[in-house]
Parts: sequence; C-alpha cells; structure tokens
Amino acid sequence: MKDIKFNKQFFSTPIYYVNAKPHLGHAYTSIAADVAIRFKQMEGCETFLLTGTDEHGDKIVQAAENQKTTPEKYAKRVSKLFQDILPSLNVENNYFIRTTDPAHIKVVQKILLKIYNDEDIYFSSYEGLYCFGCERFYQERELQDGKCPDHGTTPEIIKESNYFFKMSKYQEWLINHIKTNPNFIRPEQYKNEILSFLKEPLEDLCISRPKTRLTWGITLPFDEKFVTYVWFDALVNYISALGYPDGELFRQFWPGARHFVAKDIIKPHGIYWPIMLKAAGIEIYQGLNVHGFWNVKGSKMSKSIGNVTNPLEVIDAYGLDQFRYFLMREMVFGLDANFTQKSIVSRINSDLANDLGNLFSRVLSMNHKYFQGKVKGTDPRIEKEKSLSLALEAESAIDGFQKAMSICAFSKGLEAVWQFISKMNKYIDTNAPWTLAKDEANIDELGTILYNLMEGLRVVTCLIYPIIPQTSLKMQKMLCIQRDGKQVYTLEEIRLWGQIKEETIIAKPGILFPRIDTGKKE
Repeated sequence: MKDIKFNKQFFSTPIYYVNAKPHLGHAYTSIAADVAIRFKQMEGCETFLLTGTDEHGDKIVQAAENQKTTPEKYAKRVSKLFQDILPSLNVENNYFIRTTDPAHIKVVQKILLKIYNDEDIYFSSYEGLYCFGCERFYQERELQDGKCPDHGTTPEIIKESNYFFKMSKYQEWLINHIKTNPNFIRPEQYKNEILSFLKEPLEDLCISRPKTRLTWGITLPFDEKFVTYVWFDALVNYISALGYPDGELFRQFWPGARHFVAKDIIKPHGIYWPIMLKAAGIEIYQGLNVHGFWNVKGSKMSKSIGNVTNPLEVIDAYGLDQFRYFLMREMVFGLDANFTQKSIVSRINSDLANDLGNLFSRVLSMNHKYFQGKVKGTDPRIEKEKSLSLALEAESAIDGFQKAMSICAFSKGLEAVWQFISKMNKYIDTNAPWTLAKDEANIDELGTILYNLMEGLRVVTCLIYPIIPQTSLKMQKMLCIQRDGKQVYTLEEIRLWGQIKEETIIAKPGILFPRIDTGKKE
C-alpha cells in the first residue's frame, strides 16, 4: 500500500449520529471530503463520495423518548436534516446511506456471521466501566480523573453476559500494518497516538447488547436475544454502501478508500475497523484522514454549554464560498481551530476581497481600459528580454498546491495559491502598466504584461475550484474559459501555459467578494 496511486478514489465522511442536528463540525468534515474529491478529479481520478447517518443505539432511543416519538420516526426526521444540508454546503456526494437501510443490515449480519463462524466471536460475562454517551466500555487508563474524556461523566459499572470480538488476536498484525504503511493514518501525530495506545494489551471488544436493555439495533444473526454494538454496525456502512461483497462499485472503488474522521473517533476507525476487516477477510482500506476540533467561544462545540454553531446561519450571513474558504484556510488539517466572527470577517476582507478580488478586478479593468476587453497576446522577444513571464511562478504554485492537497493539507494548498496571487499583485506594481499605457510605443510590452496576468488568473481560478467552486466557475466564465457541464480542468491542463487565446473578449470585472463593514456586521 505504500504510495500507491489509485485512478478510482473513494472518500467517506463518518456517518453522522442522529442524536442532534447538523452543526459546524459536521459541515467541516463534509466539505473537507468534498474538497478532497474535487481535487482528485483534477488529478484525473474517477471518484465516489459517501456520507450518511448512524441511527442505532442507546442515545437514539433516549433522544426519541425525550421528543415523545419512536426511534424510527426520530431517526428518519433527523437523517433528513443531514441529507438536506448537503446541497447548501455544495457537497456533491454520490450516495447517502442510513444504517436502517435493509441492504446495510444484511451486510452487517453477513459479516458478523462470517466472523462468528471463524470463531473470532465468543460469549462471555463481563464487568466494566460503561459510558452511555459513548455507548462503549472504558478501561481505567483511558479515563481522565475517573471520567469519560469526551463527555466528562463518570462511567457506570455494568455486569452482563455478551458476545466479544477477538481484537487482541490481531493486535500485532495491526501494529505491523500501521508501521509498514506510513500514510495509513495521517497526519502523523494520530498514527503515533494509535501506536501508543497499542503498546498496551488490546482487550477484546464487546460487540453485543442484550435486548433486555436495548432493542433499537441490528439483531445478531446467531442469537436473536442480542443486538450488535453500534460501532460494529456503523463502520460496515463503508462497504455496504458500495454493494459488498459482489457489487461493481465495491470492486472498483474499495481499493482506493480513505475515510475522513474527527479525532474523537480515531480509535474505532483506526483499531476496530481494520481488525474487523482483517477478521472478515476483506481488503483493508487505504487510510484515515484525521482532523481536529472547531472551538467556539474558547471550547469544543457542545450542546450542554450552548456553543453549537449552525452552518446555515453562517452561510446566510457571509456566503457559501466565503464559508468554505474560511473552513479550509483557517484550520490546519489535524489541529484544532477557533471559529469566531472576527476571524471569518478577516479572511473574507483580507484574503478574498483584498487579495483575490482586487487582483481579478485590476487585471480585467486594465484589459478593458487599454484593449477594450480584447486579449492582446504576448510578444516572446519582449517577454524574454524583460523577464515578464509568470509561467515559472505559476508552475511553482501548482506544485505547492498539488503536494499539499494530496495529503489533505488544505490550508497549505491555499497558501501556495495565495503566494502566487501576492506575486501577481507585486508584478503589477513593479511593471506599472498605467505608466506604459501613456506611450503607444509600449503597446506590445503592455499586452505581454496583461496576457501573463490573465494566464496567471486562469491558473488561480482553476486551482481554487475544489475549495470555492461557485466563484471559480464564475471567474472562468468571465475569462471565457468555462466548460460545459461538470468537466473539471485537470492539473495537467492547468500547467499548460498560454491557454487564453488572442483576440478573446474578456468580460468586464464585477465584485467577487464584497467587503464586510466590521462596524455593522453582526
């Protein structure tokens, strides 16, 4: 699996738990996966993006009871909220799965039966510390001051008979797999976190709940008195959605599978899931992309402290592409980031309005002022004599962008583009087209400068497509390089310098990103 290039790329978000409405964290993960998929399309890959909802377990029953409804009706209603928000985020998923789908349930039971028949599932009594919020047993060494690290509550001691999965049997295999596949978990700090956890003996996983205390789940195929543990159900969605075992989508896309997850669910995805696949005789996925938390008002978003941010409200206030750009630029993938009104306004005004928007407006305005909107073209002799070509700077930007985006370092990818934008703004100031325009003898040099700037804008508009697709396509249309349908410019095509044709009539500039009055915006 080392450095394998896949021409078919499968990305997935986690399937979101339906105990609450979509919030900023859900939006970030979905948009990050969408950005990664669009980038892979630029690399020439066929792609498949999966998202969906996780609908079984204790918390769903509790949430339904609180709203005086059934788990089925509650899960259906909240799942629809997650489906409906995707177009508002401009996330182009190929499939939306629900763990209550009959086809998914059949696959879960098929895998459970396979592992059970291979004697990797056994029945035993167990007493342990159980967190109802996480719906799992904890070891004492995993607790912080005796409390669940995620919910801050003291786990209850539960003793009952259940079915257990022999995870311990595969511990050494998993350690070796992670060490020999350096990109299996990234960024690296999360790979080290999992390896650190695996230094201790791995306990077998309790994979059932007796129906005497939970009926809302998938019944075990070998014992109707139990339902399966929610994680053993949820994780299987990644292959059931592709039609495992015989589906064509599974055959084509599973080898190139990477999962996007937040750091709080790295253990199920980095330990439970690969071992489940190994035990079931299924090829292991390509890897995990793990991101940090969005902090609001100084702490991780939480309903209990009232700092959950509704992404639709932010989009209504600032715009969709502005929201997508901010999320990808502000968070260093893998680390935590802060979401504040001040920070998003600053990104919009500085990066989008001042840097990108101003550059685009300056170049198109000068082209209309000096050449009535018609592309003059370049003079190779003058270009070489006066070192006016921006081709090398564009190539450097493309290289930096591709290198960063290929490992989901979205912030660094955008930084490479914005460095090029900065160079183009300085290029204008250095060459002063307004001065050259005063003398007819400089017309060829002026045309050469503006041609290089428009070619630079072509590169920029294409590179920003995965992050802010609406703006990208709008800019491409104004540069007369738009394509029909959803055909994306590949990186190979973007690298071809000199694609804007002479005599092309370039549109008059508009305002791409209105500045936000910081004194009035709330």
